[in-house]
Amino acid sequence: MDYPTLKSIIEGLLFLAGEEGLTVKQIAEITEQRPELVTDCLEDMKNDMQKEGRGLQMLKLAGRYQLATLSDHAPYFEKLAYSPARVSLSQAALETLAIIAYRQPITRIEIEEIRGVKSERAIHTLVNKELIEETGRADAIGRPILYGTTKAFMEYFGLGSLDELPQPELFEDTDQLEEETQLLFSKLDEQQQLTIEDIEYKEE
Repeated sequence: MDYPTLKSIIEGLLFLAGEEGLTVKQIAEITEQRPELVTDCLEDMKNDMQKEGRGLQMLKLAGRYQLATLSDHAPYFEKLAYSPARVSLSQAALETLAIIAYRQPITRIEIEEIRGVKSERAIHTLVNKELIEETGRADAIGRPILYGTTKAFMEYFGLGSLDELPQPELFEDTDQLEEETQLLFSKLDEQQQLTIEDIEYKEE
């Protein structure tokens, strides 16, 4: 593997890892390269981003490397997050929100076990939109963050209370989390469409 290719692969790995980042050891194991070479690549990438004035920067926090946006660009990111064109949520965000609403308080790891995929980005989106919030820490190894819905969540979907969400007895088998989540997703999707239509009506 040549040097430019290794740098390209590392950049992709860091993008996928998100806020969790990756250690030099992890990257070295995945790419099957020497840790020293990986470290050189990371430092080169960090310097390249600074010299080229890129929109991303390389950070090293607690021994983990990660890609991050520039703090100077924060005002533009806020405009994107709260743009009327982005009122609707993606299916991944809605599905994650459904799980949190029904299973709260719940950790990210538990959410990912139900969905079967990483949910960090979806959670980040929901936190930014103030639909979910940290409600505490789980009594487990690492004290993972617990998430729950907010008042804004109730208002967003036009719910008077969480009791209006599907109840456990509506499901034939509450162990079938995939089916349970899908039904809840449908409920939230319907509420979202009603909310968006109401917003569009008011704007007219």
